[in-house]
Amino acid sequence: MKSSIGVGLIGTGYMGKCHALAWNSVKPVFGSGAQPRLVHLAEVNAEIARTKADEFGSAKATGDWRELIADPEVDVVSVTTPNAFHAEMAIAALEAGKHVWCEKPMAVALADAERMAMVAKASGKVAVLGYNYIQNPLVRHIGALLEQGAIGAVNHVRLEMDEDFMADPEALFYWKSEASSGYGALDDFGVHPLSLLQVLFGSVIRVFAHLAKPYATRPTKEGTARAVETFDIASVLFELGGGISGVMALNRSAWGRKGRIALQIFGSKGSIVYDQERMNELQLYTAEGPGTERGYRTILTAPQHAPYDRFIPAPGHGLGFNDLKIIECHELLKAIAGEPARVIDFATGLGIERAVHAMARSHSEQRWVEV
Repeated sequence: MKSSIGVGLIGTGYMGKCHALAWNSVKPVFGSGAQPRLVHLAEVNAEIARTKADEFGSAKATGDWRELIADPEVDVVSVTTPNAFHAEMAIAALEAGKHVWCEKPMAVALADAERMAMVAKASGKVAVLGYNYIQNPLVRHIGALLEQGAIGAVNHVRLEMDEDFMADPEALFYWKSEASSGYGALDDFGVHPLSLLQVLFGSVIRVFAHLAKPYATRPTKEGTARAVETFDIASVLFELGGGISGVMALNRSAWGRKGRIALQIFGSKGSIVYDQERMNELQLYTAEGPGTERGYRTILTAPQHAPYDRFIPAPGHGLGFNDLKIIECHELLKAIAGEPARVIDFATGLGIERAVHAMARSHSEQRWVEV
């Protein structure tokens, strides 16, 4: 294995900065593995690229992402651009012999996602998606509890993901309300709860969905009204393997919700409750003992919940969103080194994309759809 690995970063917005922080922090946190080096950064123009390269610590900067992909010093490419650009950039990087870390969703069109998975397989390179919520030590612990049978046979799962960044009806129209960005809540962030289902239970089998637009139009900066082309609300019934039923509710316009991914798992002997807004705790109920003393108990993250111990030696101090990105980066480096890794690669991610498109088709055709 190489002692260092050259990183190319495309995009420097919200997720671009998360990736830069992860690349710069993974070695100090985990100690082992190759040393990442930010060698090239691409943005929409050379001026912005140079400014961000200085901030993030990248040696080179460019206003042309193709120049970054052609750079022989770049071993792995982080794609953190808006959704519509993921497919073209990821495929170009893979065909150039680079590993890829691409933010979710894979692509707007299912055909593009299928091509991404096909090219990734043919390339022999590692290609993973940005599903960092699966890296939470407590989500890993939920998986362990399920494997241990702590709540018996699971029979029902409920998922909610809510944020309020599009709750204001007077907020200006922007690209997330354009059809070219995708369906809306389904593929913009509904893929995150689907990633939790994937690592805990496997693929969704069939779905029945309803999509809604809370606001028909949004104002533009020119002072006109423009029709909203995406759906900010989605309600989905789904079925998992083994006859497990499920409900998923998504809302990008939910006032008061900032980053909620609420997961409830019900079994024959108990239940588990988790909420991403309180990502350092989970609630466990087991149907044991006298009824007068039964109730949910709170489990706080602690060094016993690996890899929490790589960050903090004391329990209850808590991890954050960017810490999960650092863990994801470490898993990516393990995959590149040929080690077993907890990642959602393009092949598995394609299953999530197919579930999303099945949900959209279900809404359109008003029927249950097999995934």
